[in-house]
Formats: sequence, C-alpha cells, structure tokens
Amino acid sequence: MILKNILIGIEYLLVQGTLDISINELKYDSRNIISNDVFICINGTLDDGNKYINDAVLKGATVIITNKNIKISPHITVIKVDDTREALAIMSSNYYGNPKNYIKIIGITGTNGKTTTSYMIRNILKNAGFKTALIGTICNYIGDKKIETDKTTPESLELHKLLREMVDNNITHCIMEISSHSLALKRTYGITFEHGVFTNITHDHLDFHGNFYNYYHSKKILFINSKNSIINIDNEYGKSLLIEFKNRYTYSLKNNASISAKILYSSLEGSSFYLNYKENSLPINLKIAGLYNIHNALAASMVGILEGVSLDLIKFSLENLPIIEGRFQYVCEEYPIDYKIIIDFAHSPDAIEKILNTVKSYTDGRIITVFGCVGNGDRDKRPIMGQIATDLSDYVIITTDNPKNEDPEEIINDIKSGISSDNYSVEIHRPAAIKKALSIAKKNDIVLIAGRGHESSMKVKDRTLYFTDEEVAIDFLERRI
Repeated sequence: MILKNILIGIEYLLVQGTLDISINELKYDSRNIISNDVFICINGTLDDGNKYINDAVLKGATVIITNKNIKISPHITVIKVDDTREALAIMSSNYYGNPKNYIKIIGITGTNGKTTTSYMIRNILKNAGFKTALIGTICNYIGDKKIETDKTTPESLELHKLLREMVDNNITHCIMEISSHSLALKRTYGITFEHGVFTNITHDHLDFHGNFYNYYHSKKILFINSKNSIINIDNEYGKSLLIEFKNRYTYSLKNNASISAKILYSSLEGSSFYLNYKENSLPINLKIAGLYNIHNALAASMVGILEGVSLDLIKFSLENLPIIEGRFQYVCEEYPIDYKIIIDFAHSPDAIEKILNTVKSYTDGRIITVFGCVGNGDRDKRPIMGQIATDLSDYVIITTDNPKNEDPEEIINDIKSGISSDNYSVEIHRPAAIKKALSIAKKNDIVLIAGRGHESSMKVKDRTLYFTDEEVAIDFLERRI
C-alpha cells in the first residue's frame, strides 16, 4: 500500500521524505516493528511512543508519525500531526479499506451493564436473522467464531482489523462495548455509530478520569458520534444526556419513556415484567436476576425495535438468553450442596451494592461475600466497597483481585479503612478465600464471589496466575464430596 493513500482525511506536515512509498503495516508498538513498517508514536497512560522512535528505526520502520519535532536519518519519512491517536484511528480505517462504512455498529457505554446489554442485543439480532459480531469484555465474536481479548474496546488498529474481518464475513451488525478509557483515548475516533446506548454512570475509573465531570464527558463522546441515542433516564447522568442530544430514545423503570417496564415479580431466578412500548404491553420472563437487568433488557429491546425486530421476537430472545459468563452466574449446581454459589463481575460500588441488595431481598440464609479490588486503579472506591459489602453481607472475606503492580496488603488495607463492623476476615490468597467461604456455607446460604466474573488470569507483580473462580469452587467441591 502507498503511504499517501492511508493519510487521506488527516491534516499533516511532511517534515522529510516522500509520500509515494510502499509501506508494509501500521504499528504503534516498537517491539513489533519489521521492515518497511509505519511507526505511530501514541501516548499510553504511562509512556510516550516518541521515546521508542530509534528502536523502531533500528528494526526497520521507514515512516514515523509523530506530534513532536524530531531529528532522524534523512532516509526516514517523518510526518507530523497534532494528535497521533486520531491519526492512528484514521490511518487504520484507511489501511483496512474503511470497513466501518459497510457495517452497522452499535455502541454500549456505562459503568455497569455493558456486557449483559450487548449479549441481549446480539441474541435479539441473531434471532432476527442478522449476521452479528460482538466486541466486549469477555471475548469477541465474529459470527459464532470466538476470539479471546484482554481489552473491553481494542486499540483502533486492532479494532479496524476486526471490522475488516467482519465485513469479509458478511457481518451486518457489530455490537460493541465502549469503555470510557477507549473514548478518552480515541480508539473509536472516526466511527459513526448506528445506535449509542447509555446504561449508567456510577463511581469507577476516577483514577484515570480524575473526576465525574471528565468521566461523563468521555462517555458523552459516543453520543456525539451516534445517529440514535438510547438513554437510561433513571440515572442522573442519563437525564443530562437527554438534554444534549436529538434522535434520542429513553428507557426507564419509573419514568415516562420511549420504552418502559412494569415489574410483576422478581426473585433470585429472574424477573417478570410488562415491556411497554407505545400502545403495546408484552409480558416477559427474564431468567437473569436483578432489577438492573430489566434496565439492560429495555435498552436491548429499543435497539431491536429500531432495527425492525418484532416485539414477539424480542420477547423470545430475552426469555431464551444464553448464560452470560460471570454475570449473576450460578455455578456448581450439579453438585449435592444445599447452598448457592454466584459468580459476578461486580467490581464497582454501585455494582456490588445492586447485586447484594438483589440477593438480600430473596434469601432466607446468610450472604457470604468474597471480594477484593483491582490494583493500579481507583483507590477511592475501595473503602466504599468495603463498607457496602460488610453492610449488606452477613460475612465478608476480603481477598486479592488482580493487584497488578500494587501490594495486595495495601489494597486490602484501603478496603478495610471503610469498614466499621467486625463481620469480615482477610485471606490474601484468592483460591483460599473462596474455599474458606464454601467451607463455612450452610443450608440456604448464598456465597457471592465478586469482582472477576469470567476472568481466567490474575496479575501479581511480575507473575500471571491462571485460574477462574469457578474452577476453584469446583476443585473444592470435588475434593469434599
């Protein structure tokens, strides 16, 4: 491919070299450079790509895209831009033939609910006969092909590569979880979304964004670039979005909205409600617990309606939703135990409060909660989560949850600083914490293992441990029974 062709749509200054050269691939990680690659110097949260220009050139890069004034061999083409992240996004789209123009992309953003909502939308559209793809926290799908991932929303280069593969496989709709980090870091820059879905904003990621104002404005980027906005107006930030955007559709459990629900029944097995849309009122039995999942179902239903799916098919799709890994997931039900084990991804104050309130409303036994907080993240939420967990549980075992480069004991001390009761203990080793919870569980108790959900690896300093919370529970029960 000729360099000038992948620069279409970018304002740039040719500092030296020529645009009429053939290039190999685009790279933003100098470690992956090979001969004739283009190296785009993007900034990460901790590092600056410009520091690695010489490494990239030594490995064979012939083009450098930078936002700084640099001195380098005259044999290297240097292009200066104002924003290398924007440049990477546009160049990536051009390089892969602008696949974003040939597929409907549906973006879901919010602190909680993105994954469940995305799987609901996927099931609705699949059952309607559309060819779907999904990009999200658990994994990516192109049709039924599963692709492992380590980011909720991939970097723009990988994103456009995925979109290219989708288009080549005749995918009509891509459902994408959009993290606030990815919006702030311009990973989706240049993409126009068919529908943007807002679930909620609650306390999380303030280590990255600094404050709620920045957090909200990062989320808002999705709706600036969406043809239709689907907004939860039961959340205060949703009400703010409502004022700012046209072509908006609302959903609510308690307010007048484009689509709403009247709750009939709710339990640990799921919820029954009337889905109300215009003059239609349709009974739906949702087999996933939590009133917050009714919110998710309403958002997914609104997407389905806008895509022309019948209400009867939406009802069928919601009532026959496949199990979503690590989202209010009952595990080990095949074992002869008289208590329940729930694994959930809840890792923010709002998420753990909602799931514990749901569990508390429908159980006669005790609630035993196992949880920790992720390292290299928002420290302010840790004591809040400690208080919520101990207030709403009968007993809490505080443990490790992907501490990364932080000291697990310091994370646990942050959690403990918000606790005023004594109904907890500490077990740093997560598998041991899970096994302790199961060993003390009695008839009708519920053991909630929160934080990791589907995750299969955990970083502890320079080590990566591979296990799932479900595997630990199974191992305990296999040895005990």
